Amino acid sequence: MQALKLTLKDEAATIELGEDLALALKAGDCLALSGDLGAGKSTLARAFLRAMADDEALEVPSPTFTLVQSYALRIPVSHFDLYRLADVSELDELGFDEALSEGICLVEWPENALSALPKSRLTATFSHFGDGRTVALSGEPAALSRIERSLGIRAFLRQRGYGHAKRRHLSGDASARAYERILVPGEPALILMDSARHKPGPILQDGKYYQQLAHLAEDVIPFVAIARDIREKGFCAPHVYESDLDAGILLIEDLGSDGILSEGQPVAERYLESVRALAHLHAQPVTRDISLSPSVTHHIPDFDRTAMKIETSLLIDWYLPWKRGDKASDAERAGYVAVWDQLIDLLTTSEKKLLLRDFHSPNIIWRGDRSGFDRIGIIDFQDAMIGPTAYDVASISQDARVTIEPDLREEMLSLYCAERHALGDFDETAFRRDWHLMSAQRNCKLAGIWVRLMQRDQKPFYMKHMPRTFSYLEVALKHEALAPLRDWCIKAGILYSSARHE
Repeated sequence: MQALKLTLKDEAATIELGEDLALALKAGDCLALSGDLGAGKSTLARAFLRAMADDEALEVPSPTFTLVQSYALRIPVSHFDLYRLADVSELDELGFDEALSEGICLVEWPENALSALPKSRLTATFSHFGDGRTVALSGEPAALSRIERSLGIRAFLRQRGYGHAKRRHLSGDASARAYERILVPGEPALILMDSARHKPGPILQDGKYYQQLAHLAEDVIPFVAIARDIREKGFCAPHVYESDLDAGILLIEDLGSDGILSEGQPVAERYLESVRALAHLHAQPVTRDISLSPSVTHHIPDFDRTAMKIETSLLIDWYLPWKRGDKASDAERAGYVAVWDQLIDLLTTSEKKLLLRDFHSPNIIWRGDRSGFDRIGIIDFQDAMIGPTAYDVASISQDARVTIEPDLREEMLSLYCAERHALGDFDETAFRRDWHLMSAQRNCKLAGIWVRLMQRDQKPFYMKHMPRTFSYLEVALKHEALAPLRDWCIKAGILYSSARHE
């Protein structure tokens, strides 16, 4: 068991630690708070709960007499006080196991039930030290690593003059990135991006792992570079105010909280303005190499054959075995690869510009009080490449997280084409073919990603998007150029024969 030893000089430091722990713990964690009366256990628990609730006025009664107090927060938290526990068996009656399976358990006076607490628990042992206290945090290495990361972020903020800022969970996503809102009284809120350097995965091809083959960002350098490029071209991306490129921590501009959805439904005006901005961005010349310093330059990679195929392989590697209960045969796999080689050949002469890669509702901020392209805040682009412009248009007009009805989809496509025609030479016929091809590529990838998130990453809630993904794929397969892929999907049993030519 490893241990972290901290010195907390006063109550404010204990409260700060509670907030930092609230950003580190996850469902299934048990934090045992051990120490004498007045050592700071209840102060830390109260700060933890208020940070989880994002409510500094949250009433946190002591569970001394009730033994447990439960809170329905973004992660459910149960606060146990076992000082008056008569027998270890009472812990079952209090629903400890159920509470731990669904959320986080904070346990004061754990000494009264050590035999019933999980061996994988974290323990915070408080001791008086002058006018303050010390705390030793011990537990499993993986859990301690999360705590060390949170404490490292606090150190980053302290070094940049934000040491006493309030940190509040903002969001996570399907990747390992996480975001916090950083609050300082009297100052605009900031966003902290927590994106540690990616750890290499298993070698899949040519001595490379998936992230390398798909050209996914492995650190925060691409984000900083692309943000600068987008802003210099006259579009809205966050300013990066402070950074630790090696640690993967950025302090960036908060562009706002309004999206392009309202009550979970697309707002047509916002989608259309997003497409208009995209058309003008695609008309800009490409900046291939972006220098951040004399020693740091980001080279934007191509969305090449290797990247396209490693992404489409997710359908056959993850979705197909889940759908059918058995793996693809060698003949099926060879046929699928051949189909995609044939389709990718069609893109040889396609227009290729900056491809943002995930230009859809989770990654677009609506800034209705601004004008022009400043109304469209773009916040996710670290995986940007140089590739077919039709990809980004497919991404937003077939939004993976919300259903885009056919009329709105066509309105977006028509607006994009009209804007591009007005800005110069534009081959609409080739673009519309490429839209179908890129839609198919993206949705084959997404079908595999949803299953991978469920099976490998224990994130089953993304599976709710699967029906929409396949409805979009059927639209893509209606173009005559996609007939070989449509036929393969029908033969493999993952699509019915309902998709027809346009």
